[in-house]
Amino acid sequence: MLPTGEPDEATIAASEERSRHWLSAGGERIKYGSDAHKEMMCRMFAETFNPYRPSVLKWPTLDDAALHRITSLPIWDIAVQTEGKARLRMAAYARTITDTPMRNALAQNAWEENRHKEVLSKMVLHYGIPLVPEPPYEYPQDPEWAYLVTGYSECIDSFFAFGLFKVAHESGLFPPELIDTFEPVMQEECRHILLFANWVAWHRANLNLFQRIAFEWKVFRVWWFLGMERMDLAKSLDGDGNEHAQDNNFTVNGAQSVTEKELSVAELMACCLSENDRRFAGYDKRLLRPTTMPFMVKCALPILRFFERRKKAK
Repeated sequence: MLPTGEPDEATIAASEERSRHWLSAGGERIKYGSDAHKEMMCRMFAETFNPYRPSVLKWPTLDDAALHRITSLPIWDIAVQTEGKARLRMAAYARTITDTPMRNALAQNAWEENRHKEVLSKMVLHYGIPLVPEPPYEYPQDPEWAYLVTGYSECIDSFFAFGLFKVAHESGLFPPELIDTFEPVMQEECRHILLFANWVAWHRANLNLFQRIAFEWKVFRVWWFLGMERMDLAKSLDGDGNEHAQDNNFTVNGAQSVTEKELSVAELMACCLSENDRRFAGYDKRLLRPTTMPFMVKCALPILRFFERRKKAK
């Protein structure tokens, strides 16, 4: 239950601090997959909850140029629909879990995804951004598959979104008030993928050999599916049956839409790495962080920089 009335500045500041910094009592090592690990991740998620409410967010007045930049970004349809699908998929998987603390954490995650959808819906309504009719959200036949697709997709997209958000903040093309309004949502995504990374480790450790083999095969297929999805534009049908092409890879290639500065791929990737580290820095170091995207980008950066130096030298 969220508090009634508009929060004062002190309450907002306290919520922001609490959602970004969390340490568990004691400094002993934990065994991943243990009850102590489960208890730590569930407490982190509950205690870092930020009670902001979409209904009282203040949307700043935009000049014509800023309004055009916002409305022309090719992301709003897919952003709203992604949050809608994430809410349903997480809630569906939460229903399958018998462990009460973990089920409650994933149900709260689903609730927060729905709040993200509310924030986006209120923003596009306020600024008059047209959206295609939303397609029906279908209950997943395999809730675990749907949850894995959503979780790993958020790990990929959030990594790049952290960097793009930083670039947009420094560009000066958007009012600081608008950036600040979305800041709790960005940090909330950090909490979501922190919970997901630890859930994967906890879940994996509690499977028997045959279950573990089946799970790893499913994870491999999820990564293959996400890779294929991001190699091209995602085509989808709206609620009226019309096909629309959405830039499902905007988080990777959309830097020039949020800044006038000429930004190389290597510079953007370095920014993503730095922001990823910064957003996770306040949480207990014993909790696992998503590692796939940071590892891949760290491996790719020297190669990207080499080719960019060669290009400049010509």
